[in-house]
Amino acid sequence: MSLNGNLEQKIYENIKTMLESIKYGKIQITVHDSQITQIEKVEKYHFPLRKKQAYHR
Repeated sequence: MSLNGNLEQKIYENIKTMLESIKYGKIQITVHDSQITQIEKVEKYHFPLRKKQAYHR
């Protein structure tokens, strides 16, 4: 595998790892001149809302 092939394989492995590790969020791939130049992962965490109890005197 050439140096370029090794780089491509590493990029695909990184994307796969990101997809496997994210539950909610997004993975953004930036392309310039038909080449992947950047990969960003934004994770979101969802927390259940607890209803406030009414204050009674």
